[in-house]
Formats: sequence, C-alpha cells, structure tokens
Amino acid sequence: MSLQISAIETLTVGQTELLLLPERAVYAVGLGAILVSDVHLGKAETFQHHGLPVSSHANHAALQRLEALCARHSPESIWVLGDLFHSQDGMTDGVIDSWLAFLSRTQVNVRLILGNHDRRLQDTLSQLSVDCFVEAVETAGLLLSHEPRLDSDQVNICGHIHPCLSLSAGCDRLRLPCFHWQAQQRRLTLPAFGEFTGGYAITLARGDVAYAVADGAMVAFKK
Repeated sequence: MSLQISAIETLTVGQTELLLLPERAVYAVGLGAILVSDVHLGKAETFQHHGLPVSSHANHAALQRLEALCARHSPESIWVLGDLFHSQDGMTDGVIDSWLAFLSRTQVNVRLILGNHDRRLQDTLSQLSVDCFVEAVETAGLLLSHEPRLDSDQVNICGHIHPCLSLSAGCDRLRLPCFHWQAQQRRLTLPAFGEFTGGYAITLARGDVAYAVADGAMVAFKK
C-alpha cells in the first residue's frame, strides 16, 4: 500500500472537480457547493437526556468548522448527505439556537438529504430553514445520497458509513477518518463531519483510494 501527503486532494469525476478538504468536507467546484455528511448535531444532548454527562463541545466545533469553510469558499449552498441532527431528544433549545445563529451568520442555503437519524425529524427541520429531500438527488452527473447506492450508473457521493482507515506498526494502532473512493463502484464515501460519531474501519480493494485526514493534512493510501 502506497501513500501520498498533501494539503488538499482533487478528485475529478466526469466534468466535476471535487476538492477533498481536511475539514472532512468536499467542495464541488462546478456546483459551488460544500458537501458534508453525518454531522450529528445534538448527539451529546441525546446522551445527556438519558442521564450521561457528555460535553456539548462537538456541536460548537462542527458549526465553527462549517462556518470557516463558508468563509473560505463562499458556497452557494451546503449539501448535507444525511444525519445533520442526531435525534429528537437532542434537539434542545441550545442546539436549535446554535444552528439558527450559524444560518444567520453565513446566509447559506442548506439542503439535506435525510438520513436514518433525521428522517423522522422532517417536519421539525422544515421549520429550521433546511430544504429536505427524502430520496437521493441527481445533479451535475452526480448522485448524492445518504446510504451508498448500488443501482446507479452515475458517480455516487454518500455518507452513513463513517469510514476510517486503521493503521498499525508493531504495538501501535491508529484510526484516521477518511474519504473512501471505490473506483469499481464509482463511489465516494465521505467521512463523518461530526467529531462525536465513531467510525467504521474500511478495507481497500484494488483500485480503491483512502484519503485519510491527519493533523490538517490529507494522506492518500492506495491499494
């Protein structure tokens, strides 16, 4: 397995240029859009609701990174590929106020392809300046979805899996969130944007690339 280190990785699919960013987001140049997945706002509050003393820092950190991306790229829109919010229990006044403050500061259009965690929240989210889509969306030769799609000839960009790359050297172990490009399936799976999410260790097949995020840099591992 070979590796290559860079600040930003560029992946061109068809006529669309995708910038893979160490903030665990994609900037789709032709669309003028930032793509993220699995933010899971309110996950800490969901645990708090059930009596577990978990810090709410992850919400603030995610929104700060997203706001910084908006300031840098001036996107026309943000596409969230599922699981913007974690659960109804986690949609506290504080979480909602933080989200509305983010929208007020950025003035960006947010489009959400509903994921398994926030499909049941559609009525609530439609009142929070979020355009919700129940099904996958086709745009600019791409198929945007939450779960990976197996039935499309288009390049599929998705989330849901929370891919991570597991590395080992002797007794040392390291898990890094990564973008997983599967060449044979023509699929790019985004890492979870939220920090309090966990991850699934992927296995690279021939032709696959894992663009791992490590200390603000992108490290491409190729099979």
